[in-house]
Amino acid sequence: MMQKMTDKKLISQFETQTLPFDMWTHRVHVRIAYIYADSYDYEQALVKLRSGIQEYNKANNVVESQYSGYNETTTVAFFRLIKSTIEAYNSVYPTSDSEDFCKTHPHLLTKTVLRFFYSPERRSHPEAKTRFVKPDLCQLP
Repeated sequence: MMQKMTDKKLISQFETQTLPFDMWTHRVHVRIAYIYADSYDYEQALVKLRSGIQEYNKANNVVESQYSGYNETTTVAFFRLIKSTIEAYNSVYPTSDSEDFCKTHPHLLTKTVLRFFYSPERRSHPEAKTRFVKPDLCQLP
């Protein structure tokens, strides 16, 4: 089992693109988004998240295609879910760090949660890669 990485170490490795690529999982995406959402206002956090993912992917030679690489719609949609979860539940279920947040809100750890909001056609549309596309099934918070 992997040893727990502190938020400080995780964000440092992410921002310097030294996080081992095999650790770049959906859970780590959620953790990074939580750290930014908990530290900055919405717009600042989203800018840092967006540019950080793009820089990290570039440093790790992630191929940009319809189904891989950076996706603006996925990033914004997940960030909105994470930010709204913090705002709605933090007073009831306070979390001490990003790992605690993940344990407290496991619904965010499945990539498929966006299926409640987007049809496959909408999320895989080429525009969704480069700009935020609003959901077509259910409104995001």
